[in-house]
Amino acid sequence: MSVGQTIKRKAQEFKGRITERIGRTTRNRRLQREGRTDRVSGSLKQAGAKAKDAFRR
Repeated sequence: MSVGQTIKRKAQEFKGRITERIGRTTRNRRLQREGRTDRVSGSLKQAGAKAKDAFRR
C-alpha cells in the first residue's frame, strides 16, 4: 500500500469522524449517516489493503 493511498484513507476516516460528530451535536441524522459511511468506508479500504499486502508476502 502506497503512502499516498494510506493518507487518503486516513483522511477519509478522519473526515467521517468529524462529520459524524457534527451530526450528533446538531442532531442531524443525515450528517451522522454520511459521517458513519465515510468512516467505515475508509476503515474497510485500509483493512482490505492490509490483507492484500499480507498475501503478497
